[in-house]
Amino acid sequence: MSAPQSASMPDVLKTAETWCQGGRSVALATVIETWGSAPRPVGSHLVIDSEGNFEGSVSGGCVEGAVVSEAIDVIESGKPTTLEFGVADETAWRVGLSCGGRIRVFVEPVT
Repeated sequence: MSAPQSASMPDVLKTAETWCQGGRSVALATVIETWGSAPRPVGSHLVIDSEGNFEGSVSGGCVEGAVVSEAIDVIESGKPTTLEFGVADETAWRVGLSCGGRIRVFVEPVT
């Protein structure tokens, strides 16, 4: 028996495929590593188009906004990047995280 997958994962990947087929320029952000508390598990996805439209989730709060902004740069440059976000417990709520932790997010263009 295989490990269960996030219910949203196939939907987000299908969205990426649909947007690409529709002629949109698209990037895919994936949580690749977490330490401490993280709102989304490894393997969570966010699909973003060049207009800043997005679907899915990799974190929430301002972290997600930063990922969307970086994804637009990735679409324009065609070069993938890895982002890291971390926050102490005391300031976690201010940046949209439930408590302190760190996440790494890989952002790549979808072609």
